[in-house]
Amino acid sequence: MACRRFTRLCNGFSKKLESLKAALALHFAWYNLVRIHRTLRVTPAMAAVVTDRTWELAELLA
Repeated sequence: MACRRFTRLCNGFSKKLESLKAALALHFAWYNLVRIHRTLRVTPAMAAVVTDRTWELAELLA
């Protein structure tokens, strides 16, 4: 899941500021809470002791 909202030449670029803010909030939450990083072997939120477990994507969207 890459954030291509800044690239104007793709189909998913944000035409409204509200759409960009929503997409970036979702991307950063997924990046920090769901995605396990190869070098850390945990999520960044777990490394910073914000949470003690990896979140599921469905749990993030609920």
